[in-house]
Amino acid sequence: MEVFGSVIDKQTRCKHYHSKYDVIAIKFKCCNAYYPCYKCHEESVSHSIERWEPEEFNQKAVLCGICRHELTVNEYLNSANQCPNCQAKFNPGCQLHHDLYFKV
Repeated sequence: MEVFGSVIDKQTRCKHYHSKYDVIAIKFKCCNAYYPCYKCHEESVSHSIERWEPEEFNQKAVLCGICRHELTVNEYLNSANQCPNCQAKFNPGCQLHHDLYFKV
């Protein structure tokens, strides 16, 4: 699974967010491509972000950078900030940006 943007390692960290817990990438609905964050998306493309609608939350749109498991939006939003497959911890601060990716 390819991750676009300013990726700095194989676990999906980028130049903007690179703590030990910044290990997810979001599939942007507008371009059907994974980016580590909205800043990487903005720097890479010339279109606006299109957010996932609640009725689309069963779509796989989040990638765990540790095990490469794809989560649905619902799985991610209900994950308690950890991968259901490998239990890697996700950055709880990402919740502050959910409204950029998902219509919640």
